[in-house]
Amino acid sequence: MLGHYAFADILVFIGYGLVLLGSGWLFNRQNRSANDYFLGGNSIPMWMVAISVLATSQSAATFLGGPDQGYRNDLTYLSTNIGAFIAAYFVAIFLIPRFYQQKVYTVYELLEQRFGARAKRLAGLMYLFGRVFASGARLYMAALAVAMILFGNIDASSVITATLIITVCGLVYTVYGGIRTVIYSDVLQAVIYVGAAIAVIIVLYNAIPASFGDIVAALQNPAPGETSKLRLINTDWDFSNSGVFSLLSVLTGFVLLNIAAFGLDQDMTQRVLTCKNAKEGSRAMLMSVVMVIPVMLLFLVIGLLLYVYYQRPDIMASGLSDGPVPSFAGEPVTIFMYYVLTEIPAGVRGLVTIGILAAALSTLNSGLNSMASVLVQDLYRPWREAKHQQTQDSHYVKAGRWAMVLVASALGFMACLCYYWQQYTNMPLLQFALGVMVFSYSGLLGVYFVTLFSQRGSQRSVIIALIVGFLVPLSMQPYVIHTVLPSQWHFELGFTWQLVIGTAISTLICALGRTTAEPKN
Repeated sequence: MLGHYAFADILVFIGYGLVLLGSGWLFNRQNRSANDYFLGGNSIPMWMVAISVLATSQSAATFLGGPDQGYRNDLTYLSTNIGAFIAAYFVAIFLIPRFYQQKVYTVYELLEQRFGARAKRLAGLMYLFGRVFASGARLYMAALAVAMILFGNIDASSVITATLIITVCGLVYTVYGGIRTVIYSDVLQAVIYVGAAIAVIIVLYNAIPASFGDIVAALQNPAPGETSKLRLINTDWDFSNSGVFSLLSVLTGFVLLNIAAFGLDQDMTQRVLTCKNAKEGSRAMLMSVVMVIPVMLLFLVIGLLLYVYYQRPDIMASGLSDGPVPSFAGEPVTIFMYYVLTEIPAGVRGLVTIGILAAALSTLNSGLNSMASVLVQDLYRPWREAKHQQTQDSHYVKAGRWAMVLVASALGFMACLCYYWQQYTNMPLLQFALGVMVFSYSGLLGVYFVTLFSQRGSQRSVIIALIVGFLVPLSMQPYVIHTVLPSQWHFELGFTWQLVIGTAISTLICALGRTTAEPKN
């Protein structure tokens, strides 16, 4: 265990531990009201919120998934930011002003005003269920890295142990400080893991015995019959998993995915609601989309350089007077960690490792407070106030902390399940992380489109739409298709198209209802 690390790496670990302890004490030392605990008193600086949204949307999924995507494929993942910009403007115009106008703690409180408390509760439950999937998948990726660090492999027992370690550490760091601690720590962790990515690129580029022009030429012509690994736009009409980053998919599925992420997913929307007003919240969100591009590019470039390092022996051999050419024969998901643990110099290896740990903690912390806020504000608080007329604000802060413990346990369990899920599908990490979001997003998108742009819908149609929105993409999963359908009917549909179909069906179902004087409970 930890046999890959030298004394210089250990010093880096000690320094990182001291920073975590110091920042944790600084951020957690104040007692807070429920508003401060869940919304930071609406006083968080815009630039901090932007970085926190960035860290929430990236973290471990990008730290491991980015190199995996660059190593296996190309740069087309960058084109998904076109969909992100379209979605960000939509959310800034139609959703964020309404959230601030109604002074909500969670995005699902808007449904209560239109369709009653039952609709809000089910939307909150659907978010929680979907977020367990999404954050659990990201926690699984972080556990892959930590398992490689601690045990040098990604066996089931190693990944499960790593999951438990990350879960406990993240919970202890976050549980007392609320959203303010989450945002401040997100900023700290983002700076660390971006710095680590830059360090990897410098070391890796210098290790390749070729000029910049030669590296670019190798990436443009990777192998006979293969497309350039520097391709940015994919114009193919491919509806399978391999075509999810195509332009058509970007302009449809990824627009929907990002509308849901920025405007309907409490995980990211809660950060926007900590700003002073709707204008600053909208700016913070748009700023985060701009910041994502260079960060995403850094990790994709690592993957491209790893491809040259391990898959182009003709280039690597040209700079070696003796000794073996670098080679890699393991699973693609471990390519980045394999390089970190076997090739990077001491000291830098420690920096990259804490960058991975920072991404892992950011992954967990991002979900804990937002999911706890939905559990407390949308589910527990209404029940409590119906039973007890007067309850002190401090009670809900305490309830939020217990909710975090429950959420952390659920995420840890889901991360362990994702180990077997991803191994079964053999899907690249980025696609896997994005694909699991579809289950909750389809129904939420359909319901909110009807809420925003029509006077139709009812409490009953909202409930049915949310349930069907989950079941439609579930029915398109490979394990369901292979179990239910005969082999001649098997098909593969990318997660973006699952989202498009699920959203269309749930929108139609929700719109079939007609608003009546239904009871608001």
